[in-house]
Amino acid sequence: MYIAFEDMKHEVKQAFLRNGLSEEQAELCSQVHTENSRDGIESHGLNRVPRFLNYVKKGWVNLDAELELLNSFGVVEQYDGHRGIGIINAKKASQRAIELAKENGVGIVALRNTTHWMRGGTYILDMINEGLMGISWTNTESCMPAWGSANQNIGNNPICMGIPREEGPFLLDMAASQFSWGKIQVTRLAEKQLPFAGGFDSEGNVTTDPGKVEDSGRIMPMGYWKGSSFAILLDLFGSVLANGNTTAMMDEINQGSCTGCSQIFMAFDPKRFITEEQMESIIQGTVDQLKNSTPIQEGATVRYPGEGQAAARERSKTEGIHADDSVWEKVKSL
Repeated sequence: MYIAFEDMKHEVKQAFLRNGLSEEQAELCSQVHTENSRDGIESHGLNRVPRFLNYVKKGWVNLDAELELLNSFGVVEQYDGHRGIGIINAKKASQRAIELAKENGVGIVALRNTTHWMRGGTYILDMINEGLMGISWTNTESCMPAWGSANQNIGNNPICMGIPREEGPFLLDMAASQFSWGKIQVTRLAEKQLPFAGGFDSEGNVTTDPGKVEDSGRIMPMGYWKGSSFAILLDLFGSVLANGNTTAMMDEINQGSCTGCSQIFMAFDPKRFITEEQMESIIQGTVDQLKNSTPIQEGATVRYPGEGQAAARERSKTEGIHADDSVWEKVKSL
């Protein structure tokens, strides 16, 4: 089914208000969740509302938390999120990174003890909208086996990167797994197969069946051992800079997805080093090379990172936002 933006946002906001969020919290969070679904990231938009409210009900999200500055080292600042709403903590942290970058050319904020930020690309888009380049990542609880392991013992630790561009920004937003758990859930709900092997079944065979991956819990690291190593280093870099929880520590907390996680927000002002015209020329050269390449499927095009989300956003303006019927009814019931 397809739903108008304002209709989806209204229902999500009402669910938040009726479950304890303030007007300001519900307004911001409903906007972000709806934008995520609008851009084709249903797994971290509408689909994530019931889980978030379940965490609120259990007391795993502190609705009264305030971001606390712990340390400041020039262009680097360190904060404690006190397990507040992940979206709000991440918005404040990314905004502070933006302010530091505008003042100094670079801004880095390390955030500890926060909760799930939903779509990481949200905060990179905020940087892009200010004309800044950005890099951000979060660690997670164990939800992926390290390469060579049969059990979940590392996070899939999403990382995001973005570069502003007049005709549409470059935006990378990916987990360290071949497919995120959210993508696997959405594919199963749609009764489809993954386009490539996304994990292992209970017998240890690689599979494109999302249901079998969910049953085994063995999601596949991107690039096999490379993705596994990448996830481990992202976890440690973020935890050390934030003086926060590692994946292993979050496993001991054992309060759902990303409760107590560590996050990094890095913003860069390219205009300190290069003119806007020079930057556009550099980026356009890459776009031209991609668009002039030969696609493996006739009639297809080779896209740059972020182009798919931009296309989904435009489709949603005319078609409405796609939603799974069962998820939509669940959110309305909340």
